[in-house]
Amino acid sequence: MTYTVREIYYTLQGEGARTGRAAVFLRFAGCNLWSGRERDRAGAVCNFCDTRFVGTAGPGGGKFASAAQLAAAAGEIWPDKFAAARPYVVCTGGEPLLQLDRHLIAALHEAGFEIGVETNGTLCAPRGIDWLCVSPKGTAAVVQTSGDELKLVYPQVEDEAQPENFSNLEFAHYYLQPLDNEHKDANTRAAIRYCLAHPRWQLSLQTHKLTGMP
Repeated sequence: MTYTVREIYYTLQGEGARTGRAAVFLRFAGCNLWSGRERDRAGAVCNFCDTRFVGTAGPGGGKFASAAQLAAAAGEIWPDKFAAARPYVVCTGGEPLLQLDRHLIAALHEAGFEIGVETNGTLCAPRGIDWLCVSPKGTAAVVQTSGDELKLVYPQVEDEAQPENFSNLEFAHYYLQPLDNEHKDANTRAAIRYCLAHPRWQLSLQTHKLTGMP
């Protein structure tokens, strides 16, 4: 399989349960809920996406002919001086589960990585993922109903994307993340109110945007 990757870069995890952890971000090109092109945004299932996942023009991006080649590219970015910490890679997108398969999971493990995945939950996750974060979007049906972390952008207008629809799924952590649009401050206040009224949910802030991290 050829893997199409938008970018590979080293930073700190900016949101959710692992905020602040050093990670190699492996962003796959392509998504099943939006083409990534602005002309299609209004009609997309996920029309509030804030990432660029089209093409291979990002740093470290390209087409990789094998799982071993892609794992090696991710491994080159992890700094040796931090060898005491287990290397961590976050597979994201777009939608990473369109491409992430057992061969790449095995290759990343062979390279020493702990593997995190951020997915919209519309595809079943393969075995071997060490940390699975599901982030439901709009009317898209969630078929991956268990994992480590459920992170819901809030508020969403669709009935299918309300927090109460996910509270009984099998996740260890539940997060609300304020929708980053022109109403961001009001969205943040609304998320805070919901978390206070429903203590199972915690607030996730996009600290990479607050601090200027990539």
